[in-house]
Amino acid sequence: MSQDTRELCPVLRHGVSILHFLGGHTADVAGDRAIAQTKMTINQRAEIDGVAVDVLCTGRFYDFCARHEGQWKIVRRQPIYEKDRLDVVDPAGTLALDPALLARFPVGYRHLGYLQTKAGFTVKTGLPGLTGEAVTRLYDEGAGWLGGSPSPGGLR
Repeated sequence: MSQDTRELCPVLRHGVSILHFLGGHTADVAGDRAIAQTKMTINQRAEIDGVAVDVLCTGRFYDFCARHEGQWKIVRRQPIYEKDRLDVVDPAGTLALDPALLARFPVGYRHLGYLQTKAGFTVKTGLPGLTGEAVTRLYDEGAGWLGGSPSPGGLR
């Protein structure tokens, strides 16, 4: 990879080590529209205050799909963050987290948001989790999409 590529991509500039794994899949289909859900896991290794940590976040991709010219396309993807955890890589290591920073993020991606904020990224708050207004709104938008709404909606 060229130096120019690393300079253009903020993720590469920050030296991010992150993997996404996809699991089981379901779909609700209504004509040429569908709502697909795919289990996912995000694994990220980084340092927080000089201590190497792993963050594991599990959830689902909630996809608004449409059939266009005979092919299915994802027209909107919204992750639903169900739970996460943070582990210090070296069992002898210790790490003290800033409670105020940790509390900025919902339970479903609290540690992932913390790690990415410490790495210099701006992390959105209020994204969908297992419960709450954001996921209820997402499910309502999904039902609307299957019912024929003109757009797949958007989180406000």
